[in-house]
Amino acid sequence: MKPLALALLAGLIAASALSATTITVVPVFEPLSLHGTDGDEAISDTGEALQACVLSRPMAMTGAFPEVLVDAIRSPHPIPTNNPNYKVKEANLLVLCGIDISGELTAEGLIVRFDVAKLSIPQEVDLTARQILKLAIVAVRKTLEDYQKPQTQPLAVTLVVEGADETKAGLRELGCLFTVEGGAPRD
Repeated sequence: MKPLALALLAGLIAASALSATTITVVPVFEPLSLHGTDGDEAISDTGEALQACVLSRPMAMTGAFPEVLVDAIRSPHPIPTNNPNYKVKEANLLVLCGIDISGELTAEGLIVRFDVAKLSIPQEVDLTARQILKLAIVAVRKTLEDYQKPQTQPLAVTLVVEGADETKAGLRELGCLFTVEGGAPRD
């Protein structure tokens, strides 16, 4: 009987630890395709007229911040509609084009990795790989800027493009370093 009671107690402790996880609703910016819409004249944050944009959506997140925010930028995103003619099942350009993204917090700052090894742009997406990555970089910046508003310390960010073979080698030059300032006053 005692082993059963101990197992039950251990299960209750584990369940209570899982339910004690903090869940936070945050805005996550995503690079979105506007294919299947009439929004082909949208002026993007990259300075180009594209059939794409960077928009935010609220997400309930848990885990290590800011890394989970970076990971969430690649979340599947079917855009809700009230028009039966809009049949697009996926709008997130990173998902559509097979680009992976990950964030890792180190002592030097946040490393954001774009993996373009499986990059393949569907025919219905009228964008170049470079345009897609530029939009994704804007999404990263905007997501981190929002996250940093209540922070007191700046966040150093290193963007790296990985998995670029010889045909995609030019994408590596989009890697960069930038700092996102905190918005809260420092003590």
